[in-house]
Formats: sequence, C-alpha cells, structure tokens
Amino acid sequence: MSIATLSETPQPPSSKSPRRTGRLFALTGAVVGVIYGYDMGSISGALVFLSRDFHLTEAEKGLVNSILVFGSIVGALIGGKLADALGRKAAMLIVAGSYAAFVALSALAPNVVVLDVVRFLLGAAIGISIVAAPLYIAESTPARIRGASVAAYQVATVAGIVLTYFVNWGLSGGGHWRWMLGLSAIPAALVMIPLFRLPDTPRWYVLKGRTERAVEVMATTDPDTDARAEVAAVAAALAKESGGSARSLLRKPYARATLFVVGLGFFCQITGINAVTYYSPQIFEEMGFTGNGQNFLLPSFVQLASLAATVLAILIIDRLGRRLVLLSGIGTMVTMLAVLSIVFSMGDLHGATTWVGFGAILLFTAAFNFGFGSLIWVYASEAFPAQLRSTGASVMLTADLVANLLIAQFFPTLMAWAGAAWTFTGLGVLAFCALVFASANAPETKGRQLEEIQGYWRNGGRWPTPDPDPDPDPGPAAAPEAAL
Repeated sequence: MSIATLSETPQPPSSKSPRRTGRLFALTGAVVGVIYGYDMGSISGALVFLSRDFHLTEAEKGLVNSILVFGSIVGALIGGKLADALGRKAAMLIVAGSYAAFVALSALAPNVVVLDVVRFLLGAAIGISIVAAPLYIAESTPARIRGASVAAYQVATVAGIVLTYFVNWGLSGGGHWRWMLGLSAIPAALVMIPLFRLPDTPRWYVLKGRTERAVEVMATTDPDTDARAEVAAVAAALAKESGGSARSLLRKPYARATLFVVGLGFFCQITGINAVTYYSPQIFEEMGFTGNGQNFLLPSFVQLASLAATVLAILIIDRLGRRLVLLSGIGTMVTMLAVLSIVFSMGDLHGATTWVGFGAILLFTAAFNFGFGSLIWVYASEAFPAQLRSTGASVMLTADLVANLLIAQFFPTLMAWAGAAWTFTGLGVLAFCALVFASANAPETKGRQLEEIQGYWRNGGRWPTPDPDPDPDPGPAAAPEAAL
C-alpha cells in the first residue's frame, strides 16, 4: 500500500471537531519544524568534536555542512512535484520517515565519507519538508490567521535550534557528537502518528478534482466560511491557470512574482544567518570567548532571543502587516553587521568590546528571525495561485538553499583568508542590497485570500482598484449611451 493511499485511511474530518483538527495541524507542523531546526543546528556543536575524530581540514568542515544543503536543493526541486502528485500530507509522511532513518544513520557513521552521504540524503528530506510543510499549513488555515500560522512553523524551527544548542552544551563535556546528531530520530518517528490521522488540504483535493472531499475538509478546517463557495472559488482560480510547470513561472502574469520570490529566497540566506547557525562556536572563539561552557552556551542565549523575536513577529504579522515586519528586520540586520565589522576590525578583542560583539550577533540573529525568518514561509506560500503554489515555493526555496550552500561551504574558508572584519562587511553590503530589494518588491498581503493575491501580480505589482459601484438608477439620460 502506498503512502498516498495510507494517508487517506483516517476517519473523515467531519468526525472530528474543528478545534481538535486545528490542534492536530498545529502539533504536526510544530514537531516537524522543531525537528528541522534541530537537524540544521546540531552540526554546530558536533562539528567541533567530529572534526577532531576525523581530522578534518577547513574545506572538509565546510563540506560536512554544505553537503546537507546540496541535498536540500535536490529535495526542494522535487518537493513541489511530490507534494502535487502524492499530496502535501503524503510528502510530510515521507519527510518524517526519512528524518528518523537518516539522523540515526548519521550518528552511526564510521567515517566522514559515510557521514557526508547520509547528510546528503537527510538534506533531501529537509528540502522536501521546507516546501511541503508551509504549503500544508497555509492551505489548511483561514486567511485571517494564515500569516501567524505559517510563521508559527518558524517559531518551531527556532525552538529546534535553541534545543540543539542546549543539547550540545550538555553533551560537550564528553564530546558526544554522535548523540548530538542522532537524538531527533525519536520525535521524527513519533510525528508520523498524528500525520496519519489528518486529511490533506482542501486545495490539493480541488487540484485533483475531488471536490466533495475538498468541501468536507474545508468545513472542518475553517467552519466559519461557506465551504462550497470557497471550494468553488479555488476551482475557478485553478481553471484559469495554464499549468503548474516551472516554465509557467516565467510567463506573464507571474514573471514578476517569480523575480520577487527568487530574490527574496536568495537574499534570505546570502546575508549570513546560517554562518551563525553552523559556525557559532568558531565565531565566538574569534571574538575572544574561550572554553566549551561559553562557546556552546552563548549560542543558546542567541537563539532564545531569536525565539522571542519570532513569537513577536507572529503576534503582529496579521495586525501591522508583512512589509513592516520584513523591512524592520532586514534594517536591523544591516545595522548589526556594521557593528560586527567595526568590532572585528579592532584586533584582539577583550572586555566590553567582546560583549558588544556578542550583543550584535544576538540582535542580528533575532532580527533575521523577526523579518526574513518569519516572512519567507509566508511569502513562499502566498505568492502564487494554487496550481503554481508548490512549484513557486520550490523555486523560491531552491534560491534560498543555493545561497545557503555558498555560506555553508565558503564561510570558514573566507574567515581564514579575509578575516572576520571583511567577511562581515561583505555580509553587511549584501544585507543592504536585500533591504533595497524588499522595499521595492514586497507586497502587503495581510488579510488577503490566497486566490485574491493573484490580482496583484496580474496588475503589474499593484493591487487592482475595484470598479465603482454602478448607479442603480441612471435615469433617462443614460439611455442613449446604454443603447450603444
């Protein structure tokens, strides 16, 4: 029996209360996000010890990180097609099973070659996850809370990273890098249980022509809406689209949307957030902090601040809007990278200067999660109509992962070659370019229905002006014009 078939075996959603169904959606999305965050961050501590065991060079350290990102690119490229063919839910079941298997195997790797192969496969699962999970959440959530619901996935991801650093700190005394890498296999296996009990999204059922099933699920996931009218609107939007291929993204009216999402995805990572995630112990050592106690515990406080920033973004994203959150986050990143450039240019660091650098790293990471981190998932799920949504998300996140690959592979080498001051100066220039790009291109989609957002891109990046209400009683003078 296939995963797609198994995913249809639970009780119909009408047998569950909307409150219970909502809790299950929230639970599965949160757990998948936590696992993703843990698996992304666990290498930061493990790398210190496995580098000694396997005698890795700087380039080989970069490869241990970048091979996972390369696998993520492959996963993101196929994630959209997989989510369309088998369903958003079936794709997430594949992800959960792959997480459980590959993190366990990475903990048992006898040498760096095996570790790299397994991390490539784990990366492929991550790539599918970052396409399928936000789609699953966005397409099952009412418009009024969709931004916060998708951003909650980022909260869970940051929570996973926070957990990583505390686990790394706890295990650093014995250098237990295998436990650092392998612990997330347990929740990955357990999350499959609630996944089996949930339906797929109403929009995916419409995409597959299963209208009655879509109405049934829509009534459960959003009981305040007219399920049949909403499903009819989704079907009408699908009927207007020519297809879901990547080629369609390059044609009008969505070429502009494609430019936006590719640019946003690339800038999200090229500005250096995963340099902190992957290499924070090395960065803090460069600042002058010494010992595992500081270099493993300090990143935990950085990520706790990031978690608080992400929660704050969720609280205001559907009230103040996407643009304010995004632009203020990027602007703070630019400022903090400038501070880091100055700090590292001062030579040997000690005393207050060291703590200024720590504060800049903390605020930089928090600002990323407040802006880019919270909005990347929202825009990836909102920018395109239903039939192009998964393909568009794949393209956006592929651009994101290509930039991530460059940071993962070359950051340690660049730090050794150019020095920390010039490295962070370069990241600051890129962050400023990101601010200009986002200011010029990011739409405000607060409170808009997913299908309504199509009109923005069809109108050349402007919200259409609604036609004025017709005069109900034009009078006799209008008769000759009406005859025309």
